[in-house]
Amino acid sequence: MHTAGDVRVEDRDDPEIIEPTDAVIRLTATCVCGSDLWPYRGIEPADHTLMGHEYVGVVEEVGSEVRTVKAGDFVVGSFVISDNTCEICRSGYQSGCVHRAFVAGTIGTQAEKARIPYADGTLVATPGQPDEDLIPSLLAASDVLGTGWYGAVAAEAGPGKTVAVVGDGAVGLMAVLAAKQLGAERIIAMSRHPERQKLARYYGATDIIEERGDAGVAKIKELTGGLGAHSVVEAVGTRESTMQAIGATRPGGHMGFVGVNYDVHIPGFELFLAGIHMEGGPAPVRRFLPELIQLIWDRKIDPGKVFDLELPLEQAAEAYKAMDERRAIKALLRP
Repeated sequence: MHTAGDVRVEDRDDPEIIEPTDAVIRLTATCVCGSDLWPYRGIEPADHTLMGHEYVGVVEEVGSEVRTVKAGDFVVGSFVISDNTCEICRSGYQSGCVHRAFVAGTIGTQAEKARIPYADGTLVATPGQPDEDLIPSLLAASDVLGTGWYGAVAAEAGPGKTVAVVGDGAVGLMAVLAAKQLGAERIIAMSRHPERQKLARYYGATDIIEERGDAGVAKIKELTGGLGAHSVVEAVGTRESTMQAIGATRPGGHMGFVGVNYDVHIPGFELFLAGIHMEGGPAPVRRFLPELIQLIWDRKIDPGKVFDLELPLEQAAEAYKAMDERRAIKALLRP
């Protein structure tokens, strides 16, 4: 991305093994993330930035110290590089690894090939070579599924709980899927878009609320006997969505915030009065990858339905444009 709104597909040198913990993979599929729209819209700076952080593909070469993946393996990678052995990783928060690096901007996986550092801690091999129709779902596991799942886990979604999801993009829809898988009794999706509402219901939403802001909070309270939801997932990243999520969470409830946010200021007194638990940030996708891959492999979930546009990598600029204009929920790119 040269600058805001200016996406170009350019030739780069083929990646090579640099460190003994590296792997080089040939990408089978990649995609555009909602967070990629922040620099595209000029909210985050972009200056010839290497784009892309969601990826699946086949390992071509590994460094001498790589043990868990080998050439020929089909792998899913996290959007955050982690060693998976440091104290933070072992506690389940690989996105805060002491060797953390974000794939976006440093590696860029909207590409044909990529060098993945700390391959053992970042990549997970699938049980075999996947059927073609599983590839979109495995790609979703790289970020949006893992992020939505973390949002639901952070919100302590589970049996007997009412879960509200603020945001109907790919992450929000995956949070609905996760809440259903985690056994939530009632799942409220906040959405104004018919196609996204349809997908939310497919993934397990029991109720749809179109109102936003204070009106949206009031509607959730109306549906929950005036108390608010036990669990709320914030999957947008704006001040409005954040305040709506806080307001929708009942006292003592849990809010998982996974929408990438910029310049969101929360009034301290309102947060104090809310009396809620909050957890979030960059999702530790690596924690969940083995479980999510197996669920996909066994065809128990199909997160790949969030991809409603597929284009060749050469048309990446059109993929960005379609998502920016909300003509697509999520665009898959084939190198």
